[in-house]
Amino acid sequence: MNVVLHWFLPTAGDGRTVLDRFHASAEAGATALREPDIDYLAQIARAAEQLGFTGVLTPTGTWCEDAWLTTAALISQTERLKFLVAFRPGVLSPTLAAQMASTYQRISRGRLLLNVVTGGDAVEQRRFGDWLDHDQRYARTDEFLAIVRQVWGGSPVEFAGEHYRVEGATLLAPPDPVPPLYFGGSSAAALPVAARRADVYLTWGEPPHLVREKIDKVRALAGAEGRALRFGIRLHVISRDSADDAWREAGRLLDALDPAAVDRAQRQLAASESVGQQRMLSLHEDYRRHGGRDSLEIAPNLWAGIGLVRGGAGTALVGSHDEVADRIEEYHELGIEEFVLSGYPHLEEAYWFGEGVRPVLARRGLLADRSAPPADLRVPA
Repeated sequence: MNVVLHWFLPTAGDGRTVLDRFHASAEAGATALREPDIDYLAQIARAAEQLGFTGVLTPTGTWCEDAWLTTAALISQTERLKFLVAFRPGVLSPTLAAQMASTYQRISRGRLLLNVVTGGDAVEQRRFGDWLDHDQRYARTDEFLAIVRQVWGGSPVEFAGEHYRVEGATLLAPPDPVPPLYFGGSSAAALPVAARRADVYLTWGEPPHLVREKIDKVRALAGAEGRALRFGIRLHVISRDSADDAWREAGRLLDALDPAAVDRAQRQLAASESVGQQRMLSLHEDYRRHGGRDSLEIAPNLWAGIGLVRGGAGTALVGSHDEVADRIEEYHELGIEEFVLSGYPHLEEAYWFGEGVRPVLARRGLLADRSAPPADLRVPA
């Protein structure tokens, strides 16, 4: 079982600090040092492909560019790179989503992966006109994915549920291959849906013992459905030639955070209905009580500083290249196969990881042969 590595497209903007233009913490007028224009995103996509990443995650929300359109524009800029497109089931019909995915597969020649985002924040959902509560959203997602899977089967679909009713739903042609569904969610409403419908269950970067508990729970639920899932994790990375250099960079990111912005973001994120978001916030408990930078290292080489202002994935692997590889191997031993990574700025950090950590993983036999990047790649000026 090899490790599969993905990178991230910062379609809300990028820079040398942790941006707070994310999820419920987004604010009108927030600016990024590097705006997410298509030329810059193409640079990141080409670097990710050149460095051997399998795909790139593109987020969804009102605080970023649309993932479907942005990645479609990047298909011609790349050759092998896959696009992990995040989308919200509640804001488009299941038949249309199945059609979009099918068309995308033909245009990209099979390079689409789909990240299902049910939505854990009522404020963000209502921006899209979605007024269902948390558990109802997951019930709707369950029906949505049931229809999408059936439509991809090629025969006209009849479906009548609590949230959707379709008659004769069909496509010009099914997608080939059928794109795998990546799915995240930590609540009691989310896990059974993941077990029934997902191909890859994604968790945010919690300490290993908490990740193990979650994987065991999802695996048991999937087994009861007669299914077997793959598992992935979403993390940021700060990898350098030495551990001191890496932690110095983490300290620089922390120093750049405005305390008022941290307080504001923490209050906004605490209002989220997302159980996963609450689990991220709980990682800051010691920091809120006692302060001190050391309390943000919540497990060896696992740093929670990102989540002080950023919603969603809020932890980073920090250390030397060997140490970061150690932690990836530790998660891999728990059953994690896919790692969706990012770092600030996303272009430079892709090179730090690609030139530093990937060769270590390759030497340990954790990567497929094609994943080793050329030896002469360098971080761009």
